Amino acid sequence: MQKHFCITWVLCCIFPCLLKAANPFYPVKDIPAALKENAHAVIRLDETNLTIRSLSDVRYVRHYIVTIMNEGGAKEAGLYLHYDQFTSIRSVDGTLYDVDGNKVKSLKNSEIKDISAVDDGSLMTDARMKMHNFYYNVYPYTVEYKVEISVATTAFLPTWSPQSDYECSLQEGKLSVDAPADFNLRYKGAQCQETPVITKEKNRTVYTWQISNQPAVKKEAFSGRISQVLPTVFLGPANFKISGYEGSMSDWNSFGTFFYKLNENRDVLPDNTKAVVHKLVDGLSTDKEKINALYRYLQKNYRYISLQFGIGGWQTFDAASVAAKGYGDCKALSNYMMALLKEAGIKSNCVIIKAGEGEHRIREDFPSSQFNHVILCVPGAKDTTWLECTSQTLPPGYLSSFTDNRLGLLVDEKNSKLVRTPVYDMNSNRQIRNIEATIDDKGDAVVNAVTLYTGIQQDDLHSRIHSLGNDKQLEHLRKYLDFSSYDVTKFNYSEIPGDIPSIREDLSIKATSYAAVTGKRIFITPNMMTKSLSRFYKAEARKTPVYIDFSYVDTDTVHISVPAGYKPEALPPKVNLDTRFGRYSSQCTFEGNRLTFIRKRECYQGEYPPAAYPELADYYNAITQADKAKVVLVKE
Repeated sequence: MQKHFCITWVLCCIFPCLLKAANPFYPVKDIPAALKENAHAVIRLDETNLTIRSLSDVRYVRHYIVTIMNEGGAKEAGLYLHYDQFTSIRSVDGTLYDVDGNKVKSLKNSEIKDISAVDDGSLMTDARMKMHNFYYNVYPYTVEYKVEISVATTAFLPTWSPQSDYECSLQEGKLSVDAPADFNLRYKGAQCQETPVITKEKNRTVYTWQISNQPAVKKEAFSGRISQVLPTVFLGPANFKISGYEGSMSDWNSFGTFFYKLNENRDVLPDNTKAVVHKLVDGLSTDKEKINALYRYLQKNYRYISLQFGIGGWQTFDAASVAAKGYGDCKALSNYMMALLKEAGIKSNCVIIKAGEGEHRIREDFPSSQFNHVILCVPGAKDTTWLECTSQTLPPGYLSSFTDNRLGLLVDEKNSKLVRTPVYDMNSNRQIRNIEATIDDKGDAVVNAVTLYTGIQQDDLHSRIHSLGNDKQLEHLRKYLDFSSYDVTKFNYSEIPGDIPSIREDLSIKATSYAAVTGKRIFITPNMMTKSLSRFYKAEARKTPVYIDFSYVDTDTVHISVPAGYKPEALPPKVNLDTRFGRYSSQCTFEGNRLTFIRKRECYQGEYPPAAYPELADYYNAITQADKAKVVLVKE
């Protein structure tokens, strides 16, 4: 999908500067004490002026001054300017000041780096980035930037977030939008004034938002998007123009109609590919069989390469080009798969979506360019099949945590609308682990673990299996397992196909000094591999709702053989916890020379009010306490 979907416009992540001024300039001593509290950086000024000249001519000027209080705020001192065919960087000025506001250095154009803005996975792109940092480390210090940018489209109006991050306070912020009187500007303020001050001057309208003296906000555990916490103004046009194409985003149907027309008639297959389709599906009896056969054909014969150049970021390569070249980006491969299915008599729709693990929310009530990816939706009489056409390894119908449980815009000729992708429930996302271990009288352990991962619980492992060789997989295992000193002597992975994919992991481990031996006692943590060790502290005044992104269940059965002659002196108590966030139970027993530990944890996806956080912290801390409990064995 086009990079303009991936980025909430350039002005949200750049750090502009000012013209030369007399010293001292914004000395640190002038910062109010309340703005220094909990702040790694203090934004002294964020002034953004947006002038809309026409549907294809927009000018931005951003003046940004920030004081870096310590190393934790250093990232706020960087300048990152994306540009492409639509965007031109007209001017950049920058100045560095010391603690007293004395000028240390001015920015030179030769010091601005100009690099590609994408990785090697892109074959064709015009996306680039200008970067700069003074790399000053005498804290505190102040940097100032002023940038002017010209944009040849109204499709990507910026989101204004003057208080750019957690642990960052704001002294003064101002946004102004100067537009023609007949330009229908859409806006939405959050955590600040919802509506702007509006003034009319001749045939133009000016919209102004102002914010001042916003203290730093600490990042809270299980919080949502930063725009749900810090002052933010969302902007969008009703009508826009891009590369000569006009469209509307006044509602989701209109926005989807634009994409439909932009890509209309680009699903025509060459005759030889049509013949391949019929060879694959004509002998099959169900739509599911046909979908699976064509999806496997796509995965085997076509590969993903990002293609981002001008309108090509929104308009797909036609199906004939993909057939000839053997590659495409997400929209091209989805369009091509749609064409294959169409030839087989099966209707499908492209869905543009915000992809990325944890990216489950868009602004549903504010139609705008919030997406970065395209997938395919195949409606059925009883259920819907979803296809991730950029993957050569996922089973048909499974989306993974990359695009699960979120709203996307289904593109249709007459009825484009927001649709939700599959929600993988707790029973889909399992980790079932069985361990047989032996501990000797020195405390060393030999561990054999068999684990079945399903659904989202297998996603990361699936990626490692298909992206890393055996040596790198072993290196990962030797680095990240929960033993203080150990070696992996054997490992193996087996993928199990299905609508919800599974992976079986077989591990053999030698762990040195896993148990502590003191005199005639051995201290053992029976929960060998699935511990929760985080400690959560109760916030005095929680500001944001609590989000738990997905549901899952972990089940562990651990059998540990111990040296002969030892008996339990102390066993962990049986634990049963039942809350609105999930359930947890653990139990440890001893018979003969064998410990048995059984643990089960269920986690419930959901959004909970801020007042629920103390209860959540108590629950998670109780799990941590139970997970690290020890068995004490004494030699008879």
